[in-house]
Amino acid sequence: MSTFQLLLLIITAVVFYLFFRQLFSEDHPKRGVDFEAKVADEQIGGINRPDKVFSTPTIEPTRMTQLLQMADDAVEKKDYEEAQKALGSALIIEKDNKDALQKMGFVCVQNEAYNEAKEHYEHLLSLEEENDLAHASLANTLHKLKEDDNAIKHHERAIELDTEYAPHYFNYANTLYDLERNEEALIKYKEAYALDNSLEEAQKMITKLSK
Repeated sequence: MSTFQLLLLIITAVVFYLFFRQLFSEDHPKRGVDFEAKVADEQIGGINRPDKVFSTPTIEPTRMTQLLQMADDAVEKKDYEEAQKALGSALIIEKDNKDALQKMGFVCVQNEAYNEAKEHYEHLLSLEEENDLAHASLANTLHKLKEDDNAIKHHERAIELDTEYAPHYFNYANTLYDLERNEEALIKYKEAYALDNSLEEAQKMITKLSK
């Protein structure tokens, strides 16, 4: 072997040694490590590569949520016909939706569709019997329909479920007053006012019936 061949062999060996030392050293970047997010929800990418940024997609509202919002917006504008349409569509999607049933009952009352309101409140109570507001609303609706015996039962059930809610007593008092049961009505007006002295109408009725 000539001196030149020996020198070439030594140079080749040194080059291979340096190459493999770098390859297996910790300084050499491992596949994928450079692009790992530090936390689970951190975006991968960044300012330099906005096309490579991945984030959680925005959750679109459901059709039910949209319809309920449409109904709320319509009620705010006192457009009860439009609200009834939106809630009707909502109940086609989910006939046992409690929120939609409660709102539909209210809207039907505003539209003087008392029989429909009655149906929706009764449906709601079949799903949630201890809903005091539904009992009170049904009681007021039944009173409109002249079904006063049942109205009184639901007034009393509403009070039984929430004894601290003044409007239950006030609504019951109004029904009793309409039925000319003035002594009983006076008692309920007093109970309502005792719970909430901001009820000016209750105070006026107390004064009127106390004469």
